Amino acid sequence: MPTAADPATGTVPAADPATGTVPAADPATGAAGAAGQSTGRSGAADGRRTGWDRSTRRAALFASLVAVPVTVAVAGFTFAKLSPDPPAAAPSASPTTLRGQSSTPVEMAAPTLAQRPGVVCLALVSQLPATVRELAQRPVTAGAEQNAAYGDPALTVACGGPEPTVDATADVWTVNGVCWYAAERSDATVLTTLDRETGVMVTVPRAYEGPLQWLTPISDAVVASVPSGGDSPSGCRR
Repeated sequence: MPTAADPATGTVPAADPATGTVPAADPATGAAGAAGQSTGRSGAADGRRTGWDRSTRRAALFASLVAVPVTVAVAGFTFAKLSPDPPAAAPSASPTTLRGQSSTPVEMAAPTLAQRPGVVCLALVSQLPATVRELAQRPVTAGAEQNAAYGDPALTVACGGPEPTVDATADVWTVNGVCWYAAERSDATVLTTLDRETGVMVTVPRAYEGPLQWLTPISDAVVASVPSGGDSPSGCRR
């Protein structure tokens, strides 16, 4: 059967190279296989577009998965670089930096003590602090088992001497549970215990204001090591 020419163009459709047949004309329009050819091209294009869309989405998803952790890491690194370093702890000041002093041994007397006072004084010296406020302890020339010294000029602690006898009306001072009597000298204030089994004498040079303020750590050592003895003056019992 002869193939009809396309009414619109007057041409005869070409034969299919694979089958050697010519598409039949559309009975309504006379166009041979036009609709089929158009549909085939559209389907192929849709297939290519669908495959491209899937590949594009997969690549975009992979890029997002890679970019998010990288962005977080970069942001963290930037924040760490921009964050100020924590302030360094200030070095603690040692007593020698607070008040310069000599390391030369302080000259002190060391009278011979009876056995009991000697034991008590040795206990006291072992309880004395390494510093009295900002004054560091210094060596002494004699009696390290009963004497101690701090700072320059030297504040001294001497254990084992007799306690003074004072008038009932004398001014006495209680510092951290220890009763002290103060005697004034031209160069220092001498404070002596009045309520202990063995006397303790502290000499505070005039260079240090408020002599009673220097007694706090020493009084703590006295309470810890020197037993109380006898009646303390009424001024210390208030």
